[in-house]
Amino acid sequence: MVGLAGLRRRGALALGLATLLAACTSTAKDKDGNEVRTDSEPLERRFAPLGPLSDAHWLGVALGTTDARVPGPTDLRVVGFAQLRAGAVSSITGTSSQRGFKAAKPHQLPSELVQFMPEGARWVRSESFDRQVTGETYAGRFYFDAATDLVYFDTINPSVASSSGT
Repeated sequence: MVGLAGLRRRGALALGLATLLAACTSTAKDKDGNEVRTDSEPLERRFAPLGPLSDAHWLGVALGTTDARVPGPTDLRVVGFAQLRAGAVSSITGTSSQRGFKAAKPHQLPSELVQFMPEGARWVRSESFDRQVTGETYAGRFYFDAATDLVYFDTINPSVASSSGT
């Protein structure tokens, strides 16, 4: 059972994320109204352990349906790709024996992002690294391809404070 404080925190988080996403510019909209975004700054603040990001293509998608008669927070899925600096993936995954990086394939890729998936990518991920980035305060998976220094992220309600370790 979630206490009142937990509901308030979750509501504030969702409202803050929705406000941030609404304030940023978009580059394209699909038929469902989902915006493919290319700004990296919101991602860098949430996923600080990844370092500087560029060439981002991502979505902020409200999950579930909202009914104006039933108030409450809406979960936000933040999913997409971003380019890491050269050699960053090797640096992150180079300690695979400590972090347990293993081959894994991203799943539930939104159709709007399919064109950004590199052919022949050899994705790896680590639950330990996922916990480091999320601070265990939100759900998130991070997949890396060393050949392209690309990250694929799939998160629910990512927060700035948790990702930056503050």
